[in-house]
Amino acid sequence: MNFVFVSLQQINTDRESTSTSLAKELSKNHRVLYVNPPIDRKTLLLKRKDKFIRERIDAIKRKEKALIQETENLWILNPVNIIESINWLPFTFLFRIFNRLNNKRLASEIKESLRILQFDSFIVVNDKDMFRSFYLKELLKPSLYIYLDRDYTLGFDYWKKHGKILEPELIKKADVVVCNSLDFTKNAKRYNENSYYIENGADLDNFNPEKVWHKPDELEVLERPLIGYVGALNSQRLDIQLLEELASSLKKGTLVLIGPEDDLFKQSKLHQLPNICFIEKRHMHIVPAYVKHFDVCINPQAVNEITIGNFPLKIVEYLAMGRPVVATSTNTMQEVFSSYCYLAKTPREFTDRIEKALEEDSPELSQSRMKYAGNFSWENVAGNLLHCINEISTKKRSFDRFY
Repeated sequence: MNFVFVSLQQINTDRESTSTSLAKELSKNHRVLYVNPPIDRKTLLLKRKDKFIRERIDAIKRKEKALIQETENLWILNPVNIIESINWLPFTFLFRIFNRLNNKRLASEIKESLRILQFDSFIVVNDKDMFRSFYLKELLKPSLYIYLDRDYTLGFDYWKKHGKILEPELIKKADVVVCNSLDFTKNAKRYNENSYYIENGADLDNFNPEKVWHKPDELEVLERPLIGYVGALNSQRLDIQLLEELASSLKKGTLVLIGPEDDLFKQSKLHQLPNICFIEKRHMHIVPAYVKHFDVCINPQAVNEITIGNFPLKIVEYLAMGRPVVATSTNTMQEVFSSYCYLAKTPREFTDRIEKALEEDSPELSQSRMKYAGNFSWENVAGNLLHCINEISTKKRSFDRFY
């Protein structure tokens, strides 16, 4: 099969995403064209210092090839055309006109790459790119158009304005919708009966407990037990008050928070508490060393429209390293992880669950966590996606024969 990925996430940066990981996995047995997001005019003006934006701009100036072969079966397209920044427009006929113009600019470059690669028949996988790729089904005419729903972006202001209208329309016209959480699947089925849960994946080669992971120097000097979190410290996704109460209630030990902070985190009382250690963002290749030496891993999510249905990938990464996990009780945590994690709804419950996790931990429990995490490989996710494609292709052939 031939696949074309369009996404919000650029491939080969310092972080992987669902689309980048899935594209790389599929490229082991299929041909894949991954389209990096085009640069819009506002980004061109305001984010020129961003490392990856600067590299893209420099490449355009040097007139480097837009289409690059990464591996035997994986090609990357870095679009040259600048698209217009239109999110400020009200949702009117004018917005649709400019959005279609942006789609045409992107589609023209994709078509040229398809011609060069001789992708006569191909499947488009759209990873949440609900604006720039809204019209690609009509413009590219793929054999299948798949929408990948893996995060509730409509909770953020940028996406809320136009996305609340466009995303349901996009889900309706997709041939297939694949989701990484059961909640997203239930929502997608409201608009498209061909909606499937394909689970989520983690880089289990990286989060491998069999490797030798030396204790990072920053952790050596901290009082144990180490209660740790790794990921973006984002106030819309994490409960700052919960963390404050948790740190205040810990009888001993250190709360370790690793990742980039947003403004509310930087201004919070957390920085005044003596038993909290903030560590800047670490590359994913060394994150397992920190996780391996945490006594308990936590995911103190805020419960809101953004988080209630999402699939927190870090849970799989924690379990893959065999660590006890305490997390906020959300729909996905209850449906997928309740047998392997300690779930809490209040700060008091969170503290109690941490104490229980420390008391109950054993080599047997650690092994069971690692074994369960093994179900969430990218190989399995790719297999689930291919199964959905085969199922919907069979349906389409039956429909075509009938008519």
